[in-house]
Amino acid sequence: MKHAPALLAAVLVIALTAGSAPEKAKQRRIIKSKNPAKANLPYSEGVLVGDTLYLAGHTGHDPKTMKIPPDVEAEARVLLDGVQATLAEAGMTMDDLAYVTVYCTDLSLYNDFNKVYRTYFSQEFPARAFVGSGPLIFGAHFEVQAIAVKR
Repeated sequence: MKHAPALLAAVLVIALTAGSAPEKAKQRRIIKSKNPAKANLPYSEGVLVGDTLYLAGHTGHDPKTMKIPPDVEAEARVLLDGVQATLAEAGMTMDDLAYVTVYCTDLSLYNDFNKVYRTYFSQEFPARAFVGSGPLIFGAHFEVQAIAVKR
């Protein structure tokens, strides 16, 4: 077998590193909202495991009034500001996002959302899905969940 030495080396590396994950990768840190209106909700804004942050669904509710702005671009800004704040709590930026899922109640809002979305990044965009959904909580037009990896 001409690939046997490479295969054996790969198996050896996997065997030697299995179970020896760095302590940092084993640590979990919960990112909770600083908004008192969200303090008692049964979820975390994010969970940081090692260098990977799993962000819960974020909507564009105004943090002071908990209402959706009447303008969808304003709603998208409030939503993305919330994502940005959660990332900052974990020491990350929007450019650390690796994958984003956007749920939207009306796919005709795709361009409106993208107009705002593209202004939040200074480098390449993360991988993303834009998914048509049924109604979202409290009348939101958009909900975003994401995964970020510290660069």
